[in-house]
Amino acid sequence: MNQAALLEDLHRIGREAGRAIMAVYTTDFAIGHKQDDSPLTAADRAAHEVIARGLAELSPRWPLLSEESHSPAAAIRRAWSRYWLVDPLDGTKEFIQRNGEFTVNIALIDEHRPVLGMVYAPASDLEYSAATGLGAWRRAAGRTTRIHVAERAAATPRVVASRSHANQALADYLARLGTHELTSIGSSLKICLVAEGRADLYPRFGPTREWDTAAAQAVLESAGGCIMDLAGRPLRYNTKDDLTNPHFLAFGDRGRDWFV
Repeated sequence: MNQAALLEDLHRIGREAGRAIMAVYTTDFAIGHKQDDSPLTAADRAAHEVIARGLAELSPRWPLLSEESHSPAAAIRRAWSRYWLVDPLDGTKEFIQRNGEFTVNIALIDEHRPVLGMVYAPASDLEYSAATGLGAWRRAAGRTTRIHVAERAAATPRVVASRSHANQALADYLARLGTHELTSIGSSLKICLVAEGRADLYPRFGPTREWDTAAAQAVLESAGGCIMDLAGRPLRYNTKDDLTNPHFLAFGDRGRDWFV
């Protein structure tokens, strides 16, 4: 597996999906709802079609699990050792609010771990990508730079949290954490801010699905950080019947200090 070549392919596919999203973003689009009452737009479906087609051409033997496709039974999924895990439009609520904080997420899962990931924010033409063993990068304004988590967490922790999913559990955690700086932002950009050292911690005490976190987890881990559940175990993928993640902490430094 040529990871560098795959990252360039994801760069191309992600931008094509981003163009499909932005073509809808500039229109008076309709808003539907899925069975779980989460919002759905034509942009979600258009991006999925672009990504599914691109990945099928790139690696026809690797299965695709996407938020916008039928999820196979767990017994079928468990037989997959390597597969693509995709959220074609992460942050649909942010897309609807037109604040630009939405992303295309594409991850390659190998033996339950995200080993390759690309997160692309089409509204700002900002991309994060990573591959295990190679490193993590940020592309913006025509410039690609290597990124790493902050070498040492700030004396006053810089916390990033969800713009659309704050709850009492988060408020209680932040109270235990003590003095901190808080930034709210949508989609998987939260994890990427930790990966590039602009935040120290992202605590998540609400529901997320595996396609919400995988690509950004690949970026964060390749940048020197971690995502762990509240028992201190790294997030792993396709290990259970339910695709819902446990509550977690994403961080770059200080490790156990964040489990307050």
